[in-house]
Amino acid sequence: MSRIDYRGLAALDAVVEHGSFDKAAIALSITQSAVSQRLRMLESQAGELLLLRSQPPQATEAGHRLIAHYRQVRLLEAALDSSNRSGAGRAELAIAVNADSAVTWLQQAVTPLMAAGDCMLHITMDDQDHTLTMLREGRVFGCVTSETAHVAGTTATPLGRMRYHCLASPAFAARWFPDGLTAASVENAPALDFNRKDALLARFIAQATGYQGRYPHHSFASSEGFVRFLEAGFAYGMAPQLQCAAQLEAGTLVDLAPGRVLDVPLIWHMWDIQTPFTKALTEQVIDTARRWLLQPGD
Repeated sequence: MSRIDYRGLAALDAVVEHGSFDKAAIALSITQSAVSQRLRMLESQAGELLLLRSQPPQATEAGHRLIAHYRQVRLLEAALDSSNRSGAGRAELAIAVNADSAVTWLQQAVTPLMAAGDCMLHITMDDQDHTLTMLREGRVFGCVTSETAHVAGTTATPLGRMRYHCLASPAFAARWFPDGLTAASVENAPALDFNRKDALLARFIAQATGYQGRYPHHSFASSEGFVRFLEAGFAYGMAPQLQCAAQLEAGTLVDLAPGRVLDVPLIWHMWDIQTPFTKALTEQVIDTARRWLLQPGD
């Protein structure tokens, strides 16, 4: 593509962001037919398909690369237009984090940026093993992830380790784990996973018992609700030490495998885009996470 059509890129980004052509048209203040026309022209210039016309529409690999470029350009333009700090002209940053970081240390990290009100922050949550996909596809500027894979054009900074314990209520533990966490008990006891992507408990069970088969489980994609469900005695599951220390001390939760933990290293990946807002956010994320998470030698 010799010359990039930024009106076409705006249309592509809007369709993927809002999930439909009609919503993209509303966001861009143009007609739906204009959105379609701009996309067709962009694909003609690119010489390949950029958008799968599915429900909802999905960008192709080439489409994601162009969206990533477009969003990076918007960030840089927002930094240049430092005088525009009102209304829709404010800079916007999108990041992806795992839910356990969101419910523990993230608020402290983003407080200075959000409190100032000069930059609008959009936070998406997903499993720590999958947030890097959003960065790779250009949907976010930065992400907290457990993946170490390198993405061209990005910087990766270790944050520390989040420690997890395998927990249950005392009554649940007495009923389902009278002999402790064993392969036999795991086959029958109801577990609680965060969602279908969550592999923490399966990894811990394999390490602690050697069992690698299927186990019965519920799923509940809420970090705060997750711990409450464990306390209520519905299931057992993995919870971060940062979130469950008080419950362990109070005795409302017990450790099913004392002395065994699962440490998950977290990494901050970000596009190499240096603006005042990206610098401020990155510095706050790294500084805050390193104060909360376990560091080498801990």
